[in-house]
Amino acid sequence: MSVFRMNTRYEHISILGLGAMGRALADALLGAGREVTVWNRSAGKAGELVARGAKEASSVGEAVAAGDLTVICLLDDASVRETLTPVLSDLTGTTLVNLTSGSVRQARALAGWLEGYGVRFLAGGIMAVPQSVGTPGAFILYSGPRDLFDRVAPALGPMGRAHWVGEDAGFAALYDMAALSGMYGIGAGTDHAVALVHAEGGDLGTFKREVLRPWLEQMLPLTVDGADASASVPDEYNPAMQAVGLENILAASGEAGVPAELAGHLSASLWRMRRAVANG
Repeated sequence: MSVFRMNTRYEHISILGLGAMGRALADALLGAGREVTVWNRSAGKAGELVARGAKEASSVGEAVAAGDLTVICLLDDASVRETLTPVLSDLTGTTLVNLTSGSVRQARALAGWLEGYGVRFLAGGIMAVPQSVGTPGAFILYSGPRDLFDRVAPALGPMGRAHWVGEDAGFAALYDMAALSGMYGIGAGTDHAVALVHAEGGDLGTFKREVLRPWLEQMLPLTVDGADASASVPDEYNPAMQAVGLENILAASGEAGVPAELAGHLSASLWRMRRAVANG
C-alpha cells in the first residue's frame, strides 16, 4: 500500500545527476528558494551548487530520503535503472520525476517497474537547453497520473513551464522525440542552405540575416500547421510542381559541390511528393 503523502508541498527537491542539464535544473530551483539536495556518481560537480545553498548527498539513498520528490536527470535509461536498483526497497511511497532522455517504450517500462515498488512516478522531457532552463521560453513535458502532476507542477515550475501531455507515461518521451525531430529537420535545412550559399561565394551574413531568417519566420507557422501524418499531399501544394522544385535544389546543390549527405531532408521531401503524384 502506498504511503504517498497527499498534502506534501514538495519544497525540498533532490536532483540525481549533475551533468550540464542537471546542474541547470538544480540552479533554477535554488534561485526560486527551493531546498535542494544533489547527488552525482562522480565527485567534483556540486561545488558551485553547494556554495549557493544546495546540500550534497553521499549516496542515492541519502538523496532520495532528503527530498519530498526526486528529479532524475542522467545519461540514459540504463543509467537510471542502474542508479535506482540498489535502493528499490527504500523507494516505496516516494515521488520520482524522470527527466532522462529515452524512448517511449523505455518510459512505459520504467513507470511499470517503479510503480511495482510503490513509487509515484512522472516521466518528462525537457524542451530547453541548459542555458535556457528557468527562462520564460523553457518548458518541460510531463506524463503520468494527472493528480500527481497537479501536485508537483508548482514545485518544479522554476525549471521551466510545466506541461502535462497525458496519463500514458510514454507520451512525454513521444512528444519530446517528435519535437526534436522537427528541430533537427530545421537544423538540417539551415545547414544545407548555408553550405549552398557558401559554396557559391554568397555573403553568409546577409543571407542569414536578410533572407533565411525572415523566410523561416514567415513559413514556420504554415509548415507546422500544414504538417500531415497521412500519405497524401493537399492539392494546393501541387506535388508535381514541388517535386520539380526539389529536383532543382538538389541539382544546384550537386553542382555547387555540397556533400549529398547534407541534402537528405530534400530527398525525403522529394520522395513524398513523387509518391503523391504517383497516387494521383
